Amino acid sequence: MSALREEGAAPTTPGGLIRARTDGEDRLIAADEPLAGFQMRSGTGVPGAIAMPALLALVRRVRRTGQPASRTILSFDDGHPVSAFACVSPQGEGTAIELSQWHRGEEAAAEPPVPDVLLHHLAEAEILLDDAQRVIVADVRADDLAGLAAALETGRGKYWTDFVKIELVSDLMTARQGPLHWRLLDDAPFTVEGSARGWRARILPRGQGGFVLLAIPEAIETLPAGPAATAATRGEEDQPPGWNRLLGRDLAPALRQPITRIIANAETIRTRLAGPLADEYASYAHDIAEAGRHLMSLIEDLADLEAVEAPGFAPAPDQIDLADCARRAAGILSVRAQERGITLKTPAADIRVPAIGEFRRVLQVLLNLVTNAIRYGPAGSTVTLACGLDARGAWIAVQDEGHGLTPEQAERVFDKFERLGRSGDGGTGLGLYISRHLARAMGGDLKVTSAAGEGARFELTLPPDRAA
Repeated sequence: MSALREEGAAPTTPGGLIRARTDGEDRLIAADEPLAGFQMRSGTGVPGAIAMPALLALVRRVRRTGQPASRTILSFDDGHPVSAFACVSPQGEGTAIELSQWHRGEEAAAEPPVPDVLLHHLAEAEILLDDAQRVIVADVRADDLAGLAAALETGRGKYWTDFVKIELVSDLMTARQGPLHWRLLDDAPFTVEGSARGWRARILPRGQGGFVLLAIPEAIETLPAGPAATAATRGEEDQPPGWNRLLGRDLAPALRQPITRIIANAETIRTRLAGPLADEYASYAHDIAEAGRHLMSLIEDLADLEAVEAPGFAPAPDQIDLADCARRAAGILSVRAQERGITLKTPAADIRVPAIGEFRRVLQVLLNLVTNAIRYGPAGSTVTLACGLDARGAWIAVQDEGHGLTPEQAERVFDKFERLGRSGDGGTGLGLYISRHLARAMGGDLKVTSAAGEGARFELTLPPDRAA
């Protein structure tokens, strides 16, 4: 028999229904098990903020409109998917909730997923986050988010939750350092100072680590332009990679979602969030997650390939600091380097090298170069990121202590699909080709100097920012 946890008395729930109540501030003041247990495991309790974003959104809608509503909701509980059918009705200043068909575990019945490509098309802001949900770079397109865009630009390195108001987790977030687990924040409603619209956060894990945060408006002021109009008015570089082409339009969105789910579930198993597990099975889960990341990397590389080879591709001319880019790239990959015992040496905090280039593209190039240096450098070695300004322009170099390249290999290393005879290392043979294409599209270049047994030095040059 389920027990109702609340501030006052409440009847026992009949017929398998899970009942709950909220107050006028959308706080849960009564809840049957297993909802009450879910609240406790999510870091809140009863009474407390609703920890299920989809349920909170439904409660807020009912309280605002005064009309009952129902829908299937999906969330995660200690790594297990949870689904239920929720019916919410107005009751006093708050609402009455009835949940049925509660499922926890692999059998959870999820709602039909929204294709990633549609989410990207509807999003009016895309924010690239690192593994800790700190802001790396943002692309904000809505006029009423101009204040947010400015704040994100000056606040890189801070948690994205510092820039918005997320009512459902305000109680939880004030009690901890940084944001909640991304699964609890996915689909969470939020507001932004200066915007009268409500917004919803969709968080998509990236294959190589980190997340993409999509800001989806609850009210769309203008309909998204069709693919042809979008290409004509915004340029292909502002669209999801390969929007008008086969991979970006059809294949990539269809593949990203199931692969992301495979990676997330495998990591849940590997880290034993779902419960105790024998070491050999945790190792199997690690292999599954790594295979998923390899597939995701291939998909993203192919989508990038279509984007950079598209006619008219032109990165944005941002004012950037190459030393800051170096420190950010090292920070993102620090955990991977530590796993191999590799030290990342970066420019000192007081060094600045102003340059002109699209920030996210420069960071993409550096992440590729540093990842390669970590992957092929010997354990216990050092990867050095250095930068400067000379007659050639602004430059940043990544130097490893690996086996180096022969002159013949140095000639081929930037060729498309070239892997220099390597196999089983997780590479696609596209990263350096795409990186050089990006460098040249930004008015610079990417070159390598190396000798067998002496490591390799990849140097990215860009136009200097003479106004800085």
